[in-house]
Amino acid sequence: MPGAFDFFVILGHMRTGSNLLEESLDAYEGLRCHGELFNPLFAGHEGQGALFGMSLEERDRDPIAMIARMKEATDGTGGFRLFPGHDPRVLEHCLTEPRCAKVVLARNPVDSYVSLKIARKTGQWWLGDLATARTATVRFDPQEFDNHVQRLQAFYGHVRRALQTSGQTAFHIHYDDLGDASVLDGLARWLGAVGPAADTRKGRVQNPGPLDAKVENFDEMEGALGRADAFDLYRIPDLEPRRGPNVPGWLASEALNLIYMPLAGGPTDRIAAWLETAGGAAPLSGWTRKSLRKWLHDTPGHRSFTVVTHPLQRAHDVFCQKIVPTGPGTFLEIRNVLRNRYGVDLPEDGQEIGDDPRRLRAAFLGFLRFLKGNLAGQTSVRVPAAWSSQTVLVRALAEFAAPDMILRVETFHEDIARLKPGLCLPLAMPEDSTAGLCAIYDAELEEAARAAYPRDYLTFGYGDWR
Repeated sequence: MPGAFDFFVILGHMRTGSNLLEESLDAYEGLRCHGELFNPLFAGHEGQGALFGMSLEERDRDPIAMIARMKEATDGTGGFRLFPGHDPRVLEHCLTEPRCAKVVLARNPVDSYVSLKIARKTGQWWLGDLATARTATVRFDPQEFDNHVQRLQAFYGHVRRALQTSGQTAFHIHYDDLGDASVLDGLARWLGAVGPAADTRKGRVQNPGPLDAKVENFDEMEGALGRADAFDLYRIPDLEPRRGPNVPGWLASEALNLIYMPLAGGPTDRIAAWLETAGGAAPLSGWTRKSLRKWLHDTPGHRSFTVVTHPLQRAHDVFCQKIVPTGPGTFLEIRNVLRNRYGVDLPEDGQEIGDDPRRLRAAFLGFLRFLKGNLAGQTSVRVPAAWSSQTVLVRALAEFAAPDMILRVETFHEDIARLKPGLCLPLAMPEDSTAGLCAIYDAELEEAARAAYPRDYLTFGYGDWR
């Protein structure tokens, strides 16, 4: 619909056909694309050191002002091409601005990789006529290609998530669509074109031949790509809710220059006691992001750490602390749902489960099987942070600050000495939880824990608990 957008951005990367798409859109009355407006080396097109009355320095100081100048100077709807490596502030502005039309341009990554290598080898980035075409063959490098694909996945993944979380949509177009007039007409109407396209496109496809004519080691490339996991067969789905870093709960010891980043369901009380004993004073907590940033700024040389626990032990701890009992601070409502809906062998409210190892094991096994579905988004029960996977919780820490080290509670004494040489104080190890798990442990429980927490076993290198 005309007037639906104030401006547009073409989100792509080198060798996806963005020059051809720009020329195609410029052919429509009411549309004008201004090239790579935020390329670090030029403004718009190669060799331009200024545009819309702004120099490169002025543009870099206030990139959003450059967009405002573009809109004022354009008769109709103006836009530009934006690639990875261009100003990230502009990318975030475009992704969060609903009045910006997002055009996502993509191409087969093998084709774009080979085209990029040819362009770099020949120095020809745009072709106007066959008479001036430069040709070359290139060699396929598996590691270089893998890096290329990872960059594309990161860029397009970021764009997709930003659109999803903000409730927006984009017009997706593929390199192979650039010769389809009906697709281009549809895109132009969506952007607000007010007239049909004129036949003004001058750019031509540069390397139209088959890949085996452009790649010197085509057989090697074919073999390398054949070994690639194109369908991501070993991916572990991540359907857990996202978490925040829980900054108020971080614990800092001024005497030790240490800051502990707790993970829910972990040994927080024990680490707090350890910090107090080792540092001679209770650790600082109750931070805001502002106050913690100030402490970090005023405490040069500080080191940070978090502590992970074997997934089976951690699940058993939360089961014993939050599910088995019914007192204050427990998950009583979830406990009732486990018993009534998911068949976990738990007694009625106010009754003790007792110390029968067979009943404890059966209830814990039922809980582990529930966790598998709960963490995979298959239940209507909320996912408390106390049994969220540690992989998700560690990733959340990095939203504010990544830890220097991830320690294992099982080897805390050795791990902390690597982080802070000279610290030899061991961590108190409660026997009740470990002993309770020892009494019921078997291979079936281990298998159920692995099914519930595959990422934690994989990420942190845990083997069987025993």
